[in-house]
Amino acid sequence: MISQLNPSDFAAWRDSAQAATPGSPPVVLDVREPWELQTASVREDGFRLVRIPMREIPARLAELQEAGGTGQPIACLCHHGMRSLQVANYLAQSGFTEVVNLQGGIDAWSQQVDPSVPLY
Repeated sequence: MISQLNPSDFAAWRDSAQAATPGSPPVVLDVREPWELQTASVREDGFRLVRIPMREIPARLAELQEAGGTGQPIACLCHHGMRSLQVANYLAQSGFTEVVNLQGGIDAWSQQVDPSVPLY
């Protein structure tokens, strides 16, 4: 079962992940399409932002493994949280052990964390 991370709790998760893996910031994996990224995006702040569209995840899995190994904390993000949940499940099945899903996606992020991120 993939943990659902409320965006308002993201800062605490990020800080905890940084403490658990010093020198290796947690990853926010944005699985939205390029046009969505142009519309709205989160800003890196104590985490590494990796952008890989959902459909490319299987072919680009090695990039995530190289980013910090299968124990690297990863928070998956999409528009409303459904695609990212599917990706989080896929990553867990692929051996990643520290995966969460950002519940409500960038839409909830905009409403709870950073209102400067446009809604679409």
